[in-house]
Amino acid sequence: MNIPANLKYTKDHEWLRVEGDIAYVGITDFAQRELGDIVFVEIETVGDSLDKETVFGTVEAVKTVSDLFMPVSGEVMEVNSAIGSNPELVNTDPYGKGWMIKVKLTNTADLAGLLSSDDYQKLVH
Repeated sequence: MNIPANLKYTKDHEWLRVEGDIAYVGITDFAQRELGDIVFVEIETVGDSLDKETVFGTVEAVKTVSDLFMPVSGEVMEVNSAIGSNPELVNTDPYGKGWMIKVKLTNTADLAGLLSSDDYQKLVH
């Protein structure tokens, strides 16, 4: 299972890549495997400022629909338009082309509560 060391993780299986005060968010390789074939991603929170652990969208797989949770507080600046027409990117490249949202961080202290790759590895094994 792929768990990149340069990312932060949540217990809800979202990942976060921080670049200054901007972060990219998606779901982990573990999460996409558990969900199965992803057929639709719905995110209608662009422009919204959301608190940590607030639902920012949903991901629909063949068997289930799951909520997506904000790993940090911030403003949703952008949704990855590629996953709108190609939701399978979340399955094939969850840490790259399958990212979901771009967030402007509003509380960098939230980052301290996230899991390292080692801690996430322990959680899912």
